[in-house]
Amino acid sequence: MSMIERVYAKARADVKRIVLPEGDEERTLLAAARLKAEGLAEPILLGNEAAVRAEAARVGADLTGLTVLDPETSEKTESYAEALYELRKAKGLSREAAGSLARDVMYYGILMVKLGDADGLVSGAVHTTGDMLRPALQIIKMKPGIHIVSSSFLMNCPNHALGDEGLLVYADCIVNPCPTAEELAEIAVTSAYTARDLCGVETPRVALLSFSTKGSASHELVTKVQKAVELAHALAPELLLDGELQPDAALVPEVGARKAPGSAVAGKANVLIFPDLQSGNIAYKLTQRIGGAEAYAVLQGLAKPCNDLSRGCSVQDIVNTAALTAVQAQA
Repeated sequence: MSMIERVYAKARADVKRIVLPEGDEERTLLAAARLKAEGLAEPILLGNEAAVRAEAARVGADLTGLTVLDPETSEKTESYAEALYELRKAKGLSREAAGSLARDVMYYGILMVKLGDADGLVSGAVHTTGDMLRPALQIIKMKPGIHIVSSSFLMNCPNHALGDEGLLVYADCIVNPCPTAEELAEIAVTSAYTARDLCGVETPRVALLSFSTKGSASHELVTKVQKAVELAHALAPELLLDGELQPDAALVPEVGARKAPGSAVAGKANVLIFPDLQSGNIAYKLTQRIGGAEAYAVLQGLAKPCNDLSRGCSVQDIVNTAALTAVQAQA
């Protein structure tokens, strides 16, 4: 069973409500119909109901049994506006502005998740990452002890000798351009939990990557990774976590044994933490395009799950991301 098949099985075992703010968008409608039909989630579509149903009819998306909500007319909009005002009034948000924001599909969807009327949110077919992250950070906020949102790419590799039977978790490949040592430590810990809770990796083995292995090079960039390793151990001493390691030392048993003898991670890593966004983004795309890996992205660190899509996403991408979000909500 592949990683995404395992995710589907988990999603079906405890079906969650996933709000899709871009309810009148063609791919979103087709994905919502599939999510419902395949028992992966209970989709909630946001938008003008007449427009949503007209577009669904045009593209052939069966909305039978699906909920469609219009923030402009919903009976909960005023209570959501009041909740938003209470959350943000200390930051200068007026009651009038809160009322206006609560009628925006993105803010309405985020408030649904915050207030327990949905279990997770998926957007990005139309909206940018910032359009979603801004209200998510304002309203849902971070998990206790975590200070940044980051991303993990779940890489399902055809080479089953790598990682956890071909599964590797890469982070951060989307969000943080140049994380500090403190931020790298948090990314390492949250990525380990993503591997365990979302992917079913029994024993996450986390490698913080560098162009150096165990002091083979001296540079401020290496020092940052070394400091991140120390901080990550302090944050989660129960985790198997090591660095700084070069990628071959992290992944290849023979190289790991030679370059980092005695390491519980070297040669056996299944979670790879990149020192910056540039290297992480390049690595995941090369693994996908040259290595033939399937790539699935999730955000991590928020108190409740919200995930972002590429605006070039396919219907299948939306289905997969919604299923992943549902499993995140279970955890």
